[in-house]
Amino acid sequence: MKTNNATTAFEYYYDLIINIGKSKKGTKYLRNISFTMLNPLDNVISTKWRNFNLDYAKREWQWYLSADRNIRAMEPPVPKIWQDISDDNGDTFSNYGWQWQRSNQIDYVINELRSNPLSRRACISIYDAKENQDWVRDVPCTLAICFYIEDDSLCMSVYMRSNDLVFGFCNDQYCFSKLQEYIAKKIDKKIGYYHHSATDLHIYERHFDLKKNG
Repeated sequence: MKTNNATTAFEYYYDLIINIGKSKKGTKYLRNISFTMLNPLDNVISTKWRNFNLDYAKREWQWYLSADRNIRAMEPPVPKIWQDISDDNGDTFSNYGWQWQRSNQIDYVINELRSNPLSRRACISIYDAKENQDWVRDVPCTLAICFYIEDDSLCMSVYMRSNDLVFGFCNDQYCFSKLQEYIAKKIDKKIGYYHHSATDLHIYERHFDLKKNG
């Protein structure tokens, strides 16, 4: 499926999951969902009943840019979800900026695309099951992000093992599209499409009536 922007994708999949999603442990979900957003920088969810918090999305992006995985490095207030999943020191595995700076993955992607615009190797990994012994409260939802050049434009594919549509997708796509923009500027390319894939795309029970009550 192709959509113009993140808002169109959000609204379409919200309705689809509510109407035909399977039920499991307080969620409705669909498996193996993939779609392409043609205008990744149209990344502010404009759906009124979603009430997207752009200020928070910007703060999260700045936190990722810091590559500091401690929640105290985020401009306050720190959302409860981050407080809940961080360890006793305040560290988290799901600060994606910390993840993509590990082993200089971003520099690797930039250098790879500069030296070989046809490369299929310009990918960063985030979820790594080999680290499972270190996970206590926080397990990253994103598997990997791959970058490639098509028609002289930087395109991106994001792969999620698990993706909450209402909060997870809406905030993540904002930060991922900002990352796409960041790398495109580094390699002097236009921004192409953003392809998003989720093994499990879901809505939590507390959001089942979000549209109805909005």
